[in-house]
Amino acid sequence: MNIKNWPALLFILFILNSCKKEAVVTKDVQFTATTYEFLGSYDSTGKPLYLSGRDTISPDLLSFIKTNLPEGQNLTLSHPELFTSSATADINITTTSSVSVTFVSAGAYFTNSIAFYTYPTGQPPASALDIKTITYIFPNAGNNTPLQAGDRVNIGTFNPGTTVGFLLLENSWNINTGTLDDNVVHFCTDDVLNPEVDPKLKRHAVLLNYAPENKVLISFDDLNRTTAQCDNDFNDVVIYCTVK
Repeated sequence: MNIKNWPALLFILFILNSCKKEAVVTKDVQFTATTYEFLGSYDSTGKPLYLSGRDTISPDLLSFIKTNLPEGQNLTLSHPELFTSSATADINITTTSSVSVTFVSAGAYFTNSIAFYTYPTGQPPASALDIKTITYIFPNAGNNTPLQAGDRVNIGTFNPGTTVGFLLLENSWNINTGTLDDNVVHFCTDDVLNPEVDPKLKRHAVLLNYAPENKVLISFDDLNRTTAQCDNDFNDVVIYCTVK
């Protein structure tokens, strides 16, 4: 090659390199078609005034959580099977049923909220546009939560053919104003609604079966899993459901 052409070639390579775009690893999910509702009133700390009682949370169950969801330990390495399972935390209602959600523990830095949504069984949401209503269960279930282990909320009675999904709203509770912010990142039990692009990183709620008490725990991670700050320990909020 003629050396006189090198400057032009280098310039072209520079332009091409400059035009390269980094691979998209996360994409904001906007719940613009969604209405946010409440099951009742809550106090200035975010504690629901509509608690339906308190379950007994055994020391053995808490020990199970501590053993399987230790702070800062990457669950994808300690329990990779939880991320290859096709099971989801959504609840399919097959007979008219009352559903309660029990708070178990929180290991989060953020003041997260827990909420639910519904959709017709067999027609899972394809995007956030399919989620018409989100209803708060626990306004403040994160850092410095006023909740105690076992606090329970009845979220309603549902007809057959309804599926109930759950979500964590990242840092939604404002401790200074005692209010909720809907315009925050939503991490849902339906992976398609989560912001990560890589399917292997989209899961934010895993199921842990605690056979001795016939309980299936739903445990959330509250950080975008593409970030260096995410420890993937999935202990940020732990709940379970009771269907009767």
